[in-house]
Parts: sequence; structure tokens; C-alpha cells
Amino acid sequence: MTHDPSSLALTRPPDEDGYELWLRYRPLSGEARLAEARANFAAVAMPAPSPTLAVARDELARGLAGLLGAAVGCIDDSALTSEPWPDGLLIAGTQAGRPALARLGLDHDLRPLGQDGFVIRRLVVDGRRLVALVATSDAGVLYGVFHLLCYLQTGQSLDRLDVTSAPRVGLRMLDHWDNLDGTIERGYAGCSLWDWHKLPGYVSPRMRDYARACASVGINAAALTNVNADARILTAEYLPKVAALADAFRPWGIRVFLTARFNAPMELAHLPTADPLNPQVRAWWKEKAEEIYRHIPDFGGFLVKANSEGQPGPQDFGRTHADGANMLAEAVASHDGVVIWRAFVYSADAAKAGQDRAAQANREFVPLNGKFYPNVLLQVKNGPIDFQPREPFNPLFGAMPQTPLMLEFQLTQEYLGFATHLAYLAPMFEETLSADTFAKGPGSTVARVVDGSLFDHSRSGMAAVSNIGSDRSWCGHPFAQANWYAFGRLAWDPALDAEQIADEWLRMTFTSDERFVAPAKRLMLESREAVVDYMTPLGLHHLMARDHHYGPGPWVSEGRPDWTSIYYHRADAAGLGFDRTNTGSGSLSLYPSPLREQLADLRTCPENLLLWFHHVPWDHRMRSGRTLWDELCHRYSAGVEWVESARKNWDDLASFVDAARFEHVRALLTIQEREARWWRNACLLYFQTFSRRPMPAGLPPLEGTLEDCQKVNPSHVPGV
Repeated sequence: MTHDPSSLALTRPPDEDGYELWLRYRPLSGEARLAEARANFAAVAMPAPSPTLAVARDELARGLAGLLGAAVGCIDDSALTSEPWPDGLLIAGTQAGRPALARLGLDHDLRPLGQDGFVIRRLVVDGRRLVALVATSDAGVLYGVFHLLCYLQTGQSLDRLDVTSAPRVGLRMLDHWDNLDGTIERGYAGCSLWDWHKLPGYVSPRMRDYARACASVGINAAALTNVNADARILTAEYLPKVAALADAFRPWGIRVFLTARFNAPMELAHLPTADPLNPQVRAWWKEKAEEIYRHIPDFGGFLVKANSEGQPGPQDFGRTHADGANMLAEAVASHDGVVIWRAFVYSADAAKAGQDRAAQANREFVPLNGKFYPNVLLQVKNGPIDFQPREPFNPLFGAMPQTPLMLEFQLTQEYLGFATHLAYLAPMFEETLSADTFAKGPGSTVARVVDGSLFDHSRSGMAAVSNIGSDRSWCGHPFAQANWYAFGRLAWDPALDAEQIADEWLRMTFTSDERFVAPAKRLMLESREAVVDYMTPLGLHHLMARDHHYGPGPWVSEGRPDWTSIYYHRADAAGLGFDRTNTGSGSLSLYPSPLREQLADLRTCPENLLLWFHHVPWDHRMRSGRTLWDELCHRYSAGVEWVESARKNWDDLASFVDAARFEHVRALLTIQEREARWWRNACLLYFQTFSRRPMPAGLPPLEGTLEDCQKVNPSHVPGV
């Protein structure tokens, strides 16, 4: 479709650059809707005796002024002692010291909500309409304010305004893989937000905007530094800089975490060892923790990657992961600090010995079940390999009932096209959270493991590797912002569905016009499956190029086995896929019955995981009636066709989107289409050398040669 920019100029919204995210607060559309909102929010009674309540009140004033097209008046609590109260009053805050709120009788509703929960209710008092927003904590009020503004932005009926909400997960955290030199490992949206050079003297207003956006979806923690840690972040040079960021985040309810390099006592204090059972080492960490808490009284704790991918850890000194985690947990325990210990561990020696990387974390951690201190959370990736476009859920979920497990997703699209591909990840998150571990019978979902309810853990957490950088639009791709938003919403309530979240985000980020929302939502909901199709269909995984992971590399074969592609796809003249049944690596046995039996049988294994668990003959008949080879070709081609269609469908939405963001997305879809073809051609040309079968009739022919594909070596790839 050809667009005439001049024909749209008079009707399109003014240009935006995406900086405002989903917090744009544009005037409500429709006279009736606007009049209803103005009548229900004629005045606000909300004192602000704390920094958190102050930012909550400012946000409420900002949001209502934008949505209603005019500032809303504020009244003092003293005015509420007279009768009657004004019609259309919004009364908000905590009940402490506020007789007016206590009068509403919401104690019973607040009691079970905990620290961060809130109630929003439309009431009639003495014949006057009012909206009450009440919480037990200042942070709860802040979350309630954002929820109310979202409710208005998304056009929900005020007649049915009755919300009781509390987070199911305690620690809702972004993991930033930011380095001290300003780069970001696997960062595709520019450089780090943290300007260490200017801190602590200058704290950019963008720090407030970052914290505000996180708080708007309930995120309450941030690990500032790369898990491939630099010990210098723990030094006297950097701690005042970290404290300045913590000060900026604190009003928004966000606690700061730091990654701890395990051998820091050796690097910083020149101790001869970092053995976690050595008294001198334990004393060093306790003193270091006290120093950090002097700078940051509400410091969250440490996030640790140890004995994985070359990082130092307790096994270097003959100790266990529990020994290392417990030493650090002891150091922060008196301050209610937490240690988050990553379970992403695998060794080159195990791979050389032929052990399945997908089983290594279970072998190392399941024997340690129940041996971690109460303030340790074991952080487990959603799948057993490494944030692939599709993986089965990690078998550690459900296998360690005495240890609280913290789920880790990846927002930055390391394996899903970086920031040039549209891939809405909420369906993937939902897929993991709803997976049944059968740990205590049917209904033992990953979500229930993670929120602590399945095994009665008081601590719970969910984290995501950040996709945020210095790019003006925060995430590099306008639609990648939806993954940040979706993670926060699902960390608050894992029972939410991807479609509802997409609907909210689209209405707040672009427009509530149904002619835009319906097709754009369909595009979002289909996008991740399309990426799987043109990259790793039918359970294939780890096919990307070496090191930078940009583009296809199914031929990668040199180096340690578990960093190659051939280790995972096992293509040969007989067929394709990794046999993890009893005739192969046996790691399928890590999944409980009856799931284990379902996955082990070729006839019942879900086809979207078939090649993850089975080495399948090329002529195996799939449920479509096609052979495996023909089905593989159809899936790769379907992924490309989807991007072609998405680009055309986006063109049809031009009149609903400002020109700047429309053209940004349009250009990226063009890149995505080109790269989807690249993936299809490279992978099928390579696998064809084993299948020795032609492309099925009716599909587009493959382009170029395998040799051409293997020569592609992109330069200046970000995030390495």
C-alpha cells in the first residue's frame, strides 16, 4: 500500500517519540464519557505527609488533569468534618490518622491485602457520590493511583468501579545487565541509564521517569548491575552513586539490589581466598554489607551468578551453592536483606562428558533443597536452557518444595530478534506461568510455585532481564515497551491473560479507537508465535549465530559443545531433534507424571515441543498429514508470511497513529521481514543437507545458497 503523507496530515495525532510510554494521559474521548468522569472526580482529598504519598498525589493530579482536560481541585481533610461532603469527591490515602477514611468502613476489605494492596470503590455517602482509594501503606496508595488512572484511560465504566487488588508476588524486579562502562550486555536500546560519571552530583530526571514507569505496573525492585559482576560496584567510589539512585527510586517504592562478584574479597581486599566458610571472608562480607546499609538503609540485597559461564563461585573452593548463598544471606539478614542466587549453572566439562545441559541445574540444586537460609531466593529461568523463543518450563519448578524459587524471564530480546523484531512476550510468560508441574497433583502451576502458595513460602519473587536503555523510546522498538508493561502486570497478578494486558497497553499507549485496538491487538498476540515459526519451530532451540546471537547459525559447531547449535538440533540423515527420552539423555524423566508420559510419546507430545524431546525421522507423519520435513518448511514459511501480512496490516492503521511512531514501527517491520527470510533460508538450506528432500510444492523457493548464508558476519552488533 502506498501512503500519501499529505492526505493524513490533517487527521493524524501529533508526533510522539514514545518517551511517555503508557502514561500519556490524553483527554478522554467522547463527550458523555468525559462528562461522567468530570462529575465523579470534581475534587480530591489526599494529604501527602510522606515522599511516596507526595508523588502519588502529584501523579493523580497530573493524570486527572490530562484525562479530564482541566485541573481538579484539592480539599483539605478538615473540610470533610462538615456535612455533607461534596458530590464527586475522590478521597484517597491510608487510614492512619484520617477519621474520614475510617468512616467509610473499609477495614474488613483492607485487612487481607498486605502492604501493597488497595481498595478502590465508588460509594454513595449521605446521597453524595464519592470514590474511595484506600490502602494500608503509602506504596499501596501509589499503586492504587496508577490502577485508577489505568481504569480511566482504558474506558472502563465508573458505575462498576469496585477494585480490590494485592500483589501475589512479593519481589517484582527488573534485572539490569548494565556494565560500569555504560554498555549493556544483551542491551538493544542504547546505553545504560545509569550515568556513573556524573553520579552522585547529578541525578538525571530520567531516573524519576524510570522509577515512575516501574511503579505504574507494580515493579518494586531493580538490580542495577550485570550478573557478570564487576566488584568495583561494592567500593567506596561507587556506593554513594548507588545511594543517589536509591534516593531517586525510594518515593516510588523501588528498592535497589546489586550484583555481587563472589571473589570480591580477593579482588578488593586481597584476601587469599573467597571460601564462604572462611571466618575472614565471612567477616569481610558482613562489614561490606554494613557499609552498604549505611549508604542505603533500605538496600534490597545481592543478586549472584556463581560458577556459571566463567563466573567465580563457592565451588572454586570446594563448597556448595548453599554455602555461598547462606554466607551472603547471613551478612544482610539483620537488615531484612535478601540474596537472590541464580540457578543458571552449567559446565563445559559436563557437556564434554555428554551430559544434557537441560538437566545440569537439577543435578546441582535439587540435592540442596531445604539447605538455603530463609532469606535466600533461588532464581530460576523460565526454561532449562537459556531464554529461547520456546522452551518447556524449567523442571526445577516443583522439584524443590523447601526452597522458594524466583522466576526469571528475559525482556531484552536476545533470542527473539533484538529490538528490530515485534515480539509481544506476554503469551510466552503466560505459557510458563500456567504450566502444570504436578508437584502436588493437578493445578500445581508454575505460578503457584513462584507466588509461594503451593509450598507455603512467605518470600516470593519474579524477575525479568530489562530491555530498557538510553534510547528516547526506552526499549528501542515501540512495541517492546509492551513487554516491560506486561511483566509488571503479570508479576503483580500471574493470573492475568496476555490479551487483557495487550488491550490495556494499546489503549494507553496509542488510542482506544476500536478500529485500531482490535487489529493491533491481534498483531501483538500472534507475533511471538510467528517469531518461533521463522526461527525455531517444532521445539528446535539454540540455532542462533555464535557470541552475538544475531541471526541464524544452525551450522555452529566449534568450541565447547553446549555453545554450539549442532549439540541441540542433532540433525542427521535419519532425522532432527534432541532425544531426551530414556533412549537419549533421559532428562525428560525430570518432569513428573503424567506429564512425563505425555511428552515421552511421539503421538501425544505437543508438536510445538516435539524436537525438544525427540529425534524425529524426516518422514514422520505429523498431525497435519505432512512429513516432518514438509511441516518444518511450512512452519518456517508461515513465519515469514506472517511478517509480510503484519507489515501490510500496520500500513492500514496509519491514520490512527502519529507519523513518527507509525514510521518507526513500519521501518522495523521491514527489517523484520528481511531477517525472517534470512532465518528461513539459512535454516532450511542447512537442514536440507541432511533431509535430502525438496521444498514442498506451493511454498516459495529458498533464496541463495547455504554458503552465502554462512558467509554473513554482521558487524557492530549491539549488546555483546
